[in-house]
Amino acid sequence: MKKVFKILLHITILVLLTILTQIGGIIYLFSLVLNKLLNRNFKFKSLITFLGLYLISTLLIVPIIAPIFSREKIQHTENIRPTNYMTVLLNRNYVKPQLNKLLKETTNDLKNTKIQINYLDANFPFINEFPLLPHLSHNDGKKLDISLVYENADGEITSQQKSISGYGVFENPRHNEYNQVDKCLIMGYFQYDYPKYITLGSINEELKFSDKGTKLLISSILKNKNLGKLFIEPHLKQRLDLSNDKIRYHGCRAVKHDDHIHIQLK
Repeated sequence: MKKVFKILLHITILVLLTILTQIGGIIYLFSLVLNKLLNRNFKFKSLITFLGLYLISTLLIVPIIAPIFSREKIQHTENIRPTNYMTVLLNRNYVKPQLNKLLKETTNDLKNTKIQINYLDANFPFINEFPLLPHLSHNDGKKLDISLVYENADGEITSQQKSISGYGVFENPRHNEYNQVDKCLIMGYFQYDYPKYITLGSINEELKFSDKGTKLLISSILKNKNLGKLFIEPHLKQRLDLSNDKIRYHGCRAVKHDDHIHIQLK
């Protein structure tokens, strides 16, 4: 019975690591084999072996192999940064080269502003159609979530965010705005606001949603000829007075988009 439990535990860990990072399950198997080959025993041997292999793979090996699958890491600059570096450590920061070009052109367009792109989940490095859960469509290198823009109490634009993960703190509809959120929830799409459970903690509660900053960011993204679609919640589209055929509604089967912007290539 103990042996069966141990096997089930290994399988569970393998599956979870694969879901979270794509490569974690394979690395976990390699670490189990390596641990058996290592004669020397020391404290936390299994954990240290796995973490060592994983970090070497994530930081050094995966970026070299990913271009074979027409993907590359999001290129960090002074104005393009991850909202949370766990995105990088979990290998959820890979895109098609055209998306890196779109980000660069957007920041060039915004160079006279204080707006910087804080990105969230993109795609895994390998294999089309491999799901990047919990997202429905981040599986081809063409998709990227970007944080909203906020400002401090003095009205100055800041790169800070309102949750640790970057997700789950919503800019909800005002009383005079179209409320697609309630409509979806009433129709039974219970998952529509589930990102509220994955904030990993709310922070910087004094920050306010920046109408001007977010509109500037979206307007700049919309200029790019390689952009296929941009998703944002209907009430924010209304509030920011945005009008462009590339701005689409994602549907009730997805999750609400008033905590982030979703963009994707053609």
